[in-house]
Amino acid sequence: MTVRIGVITFPGSLDDVDAMRAVRIAGGEPVALWHGSHDLDGVDALVLPGGFSYGDYLRAGAIAALAPIMTEVKDAAAAGMPVLGICNGFQMLVEAHLLPGGLIRNAHQQFIRRDQRLRVENNDTAWTSDFATGAEIVIPLKNADGGYIASDDELDRLEGEGLVAFRYLGVNPNGSLRDIAGITNERGNVVGLMPHPEHATEEGFGPDTPAAMRSGVDGIPFFTSAIAAVVGSAA
Repeated sequence: MTVRIGVITFPGSLDDVDAMRAVRIAGGEPVALWHGSHDLDGVDALVLPGGFSYGDYLRAGAIAALAPIMTEVKDAAAAGMPVLGICNGFQMLVEAHLLPGGLIRNAHQQFIRRDQRLRVENNDTAWTSDFATGAEIVIPLKNADGGYIASDDELDRLEGEGLVAFRYLGVNPNGSLRDIAGITNERGNVVGLMPHPEHATEEGFGPDTPAAMRSGVDGIPFFTSAIAAVVGSAA
């Protein structure tokens, strides 16, 4: 079974092609989708990529959350389809209320680019099952509006229900509350995170590792997890 993973391009998307390449490297079939369409083209999973959709006017991800295709994204998510929001895509997911909380300007008011250490807090999702819980990984990060916020009650709920998917290690690069780098919904099919796993899927282009420069491929399990989740649900 070939798993077809749609990657939606919005005006201002920067990492859609990178996400499609990551899907291909992981063994899936990438499918290009357009923000103005109402057709998901029969895909099995969805990626909302990073970038600056609609120029980040109003708030990052706010206009994209109202794009025509988001009607279908919401319906697909409600039906259990795996949906991954990366950086700007994470911002879209919270603006569309598919994930709780919000994302605001980085604490130091600066755009940040770094290879970021993360800890996997929840491997019981469609996008994290190929990780071990507690695994430490390195994923590139690049954002200006990456500070995750939520009310104390909501944060307590996320912690108590195991919905924090990833946490920053070593340094909190953007002031996210409780060092939260990514979260999941209760069902585990919708995941959002600020770092960019699609930039850590091919040796020679990923983060540095002790073995060699630019050899980090910690992003691949995101996409192989989704492929396995789709295959498992079809079995």
